[in-house]
Amino acid sequence: MRAFPNRLSTLLCMLLLCVTASGCNYLVMFGYLIGGPPSVEPKFDEETKESMTDPDVKVVVVCFAPDEIKHSFESIDHELAQYVSFQLHAHKIKVVPPDLVKGWLEENKDWDKPEEIGAYFKVTHVIYIDLNEFTLYEEGSPNLYRGRAESIVSVWKMDEDNHAEKIFSQEKTSKYPMHQPVSSGDKTYTTFKGEYLTRLSDEIGRFFYEYYIADEIGN
Repeated sequence: MRAFPNRLSTLLCMLLLCVTASGCNYLVMFGYLIGGPPSVEPKFDEETKESMTDPDVKVVVVCFAPDEIKHSFESIDHELAQYVSFQLHAHKIKVVPPDLVKGWLEENKDWDKPEEIGAYFKVTHVIYIDLNEFTLYEEGSPNLYRGRAESIVSVWKMDEDNHAEKIFSQEKTSKYPMHQPVSSGDKTYTTFKGEYLTRLSDEIGRFFYEYYIADEIGN
């Protein structure tokens, strides 16, 4: 008979501690204590009423970057597609290995329709990332790192005749870190590039897999 009052007292004490702690979102914490961490439905699921995590879904990720971006970041199209593929795989979405995609793209440089790559790999969906802007440096400051990117992320759904229809499209604007840049004296170029591609690929991946509000607050 004493279990419920004891549990309620514990919850209230923890809530009080959270309210008094600096920088703590007590509403999120209280919701976590009551029912677990609140999650966010992916935009893709919300708009299409489909899910990339369904067992019969298989996707291929491809990225396009214009020459003006590739002049400074030669392989950014392949790298971003690879990072996004890894994020999807980690969230239980079946995805074509990025090395196979890279090989196909190198052998088919004149491709121009998502259904071409979708038909070759026999997938249900093609995720196409049109990268319009990408940099790792703070504007006007070659000694400061701050990743920025702008892209359009679209999904093409394949049918039984190997035709594709665009069913989803979202703009993604990204900046990291948000508050202040990172000195090149504190991190190597390679380390920061890896951090930002991980961050950017997760932001893109959240269009397709569930994530938690607490993660967004932390970011």
